[in-house]
Amino acid sequence: MRPGRDNIAAPDLPPALEWIGVEPDSMPALTAGGPALVHFFDFAQLNSVRTLPYVGEWARRYREAGLSVIGVQAPRFPFGADREAVAAGLAGLGVEFPVAIDAERELWDAYGCEGWPSLFLWTLGGALTWFHFGEGEYLGTEMAIQEELREADALRALPATLAPLRPEDAPNARVIAPSTELFPGGGWDRPWVAGEEADELVVEYEAGGAWATIEGRGTLGVTVDGEDRGTVEVPGSGLYELGTHDRHGKHTVALHPEAGMSVWSVSFDPGLP
Repeated sequence: MRPGRDNIAAPDLPPALEWIGVEPDSMPALTAGGPALVHFFDFAQLNSVRTLPYVGEWARRYREAGLSVIGVQAPRFPFGADREAVAAGLAGLGVEFPVAIDAERELWDAYGCEGWPSLFLWTLGGALTWFHFGEGEYLGTEMAIQEELREADALRALPATLAPLRPEDAPNARVIAPSTELFPGGGWDRPWVAGEEADELVVEYEAGGAWATIEGRGTLGVTVDGEDRGTVEVPGSGLYELGTHDRHGKHTVALHPEAGMSVWSVSFDPGLP
């Protein structure tokens, strides 16, 4: 989405932020060399994780053309502020661009983010030229990136825009909204802990797939629609796939985590009709 005016300046980076990767000097320094993309996300939140392959590919394909990309880990759950957990989670997701840990949501508030993920594109010189809240608008975002790069160098050859990475991302694709995210501990601020109340967590849903946000380490047994799917190795806190389906439908998933593992959230993919 284009902003309502062309003089919105990029908030600078708070000095107390902790970084995974090379810390930029400042937003003015970053945008002095070309346009900059700032992507707010949480490495253990489904909508965020679904956007990262696009953001990572834009960072790779447009780096030499002058685009800078930085991420901001805005913790949704307590473990999302832990540097070790964040670093391991980013490595597992293949994130290569620098990421700040915005533990106190200072930068989140300065940008006026409205949820996970939130994306902002700044021009050469640091004026807001494009923003988007949530998933989607991948083609529009990449076209906005290319427009800014051509402003800096009209003769530079740029690649064709990315093809959709998932069928539901295609322009005009029809999808069905999935079940609402479930917080099995009773609220977003407390998890369901295996062995404290039960050894099994059973969830019914309608979607194209199901994922769990888990804190801890160990193994996770998964059964989908009564079929044993084996175990998922959980090396650390993050988002783990429980099951995916070709089409939207009604399903039941049963989780059998090792005692002491915490399930903060069970979330769902949109599916094709």
